[in-house]
Amino acid sequence: MRALDDSLTVIDFETTGAIAGFEDEPWQLGMVRVERGVLVMETGVDQLLRVGDRPFHASAPGRHAQLRDALREAPTLVSLWPVYRTWWGRPLVAHNAATEKKWLAKTAPMHPAGPWIDTLKLSRRAFPGLSSYALGDILHSRGLTDQVCALSPGRTVHDALFDAVACGVLLLHILSLPEWTDLSAADLARV
Repeated sequence: MRALDDSLTVIDFETTGAIAGFEDEPWQLGMVRVERGVLVMETGVDQLLRVGDRPFHASAPGRHAQLRDALREAPTLVSLWPVYRTWWGRPLVAHNAATEKKWLAKTAPMHPAGPWIDTLKLSRRAFPGLSSYALGDILHSRGLTDQVCALSPGRTVHDALFDAVACGVLLLHILSLPEWTDLSAADLARV
């Protein structure tokens, strides 16, 4: 089945960053589904995740400083497994997917997620020679930034839902290219 005819989950985590005495941990989860080649914004998930009293790395991006009280009260990622397990049991899409793979593997080690489609790897193949493959830079170079902003009003880069939407828009853009249209999720996962 072509990826454009499949049901995919686009996922992004924002994390605290590791510092001495504290491991990196996720503080925000963003997800959106792609159904038969359409980004379904009504499925968007913006979920804060519990982070205890710990410092964030000074370079950790995002709006976590304004959300510290809410993060103390938020559910843990493990407690959300029953809620989102069906989302994670389909092909998963992320930009630089190693981070998202790591968190899902830690959350449910006996339930492998994926296959994984990495838009960073796809972008390097589809658009060789870019000066940067950071998600925001690719969006800008392909003229996709305004589309993502319109789909995610009030959000910016390094907001997990914004980044999930951006990744989904990028994936659909790549799949609109003639040489990519007929590839399956399994094909994309092998890139």
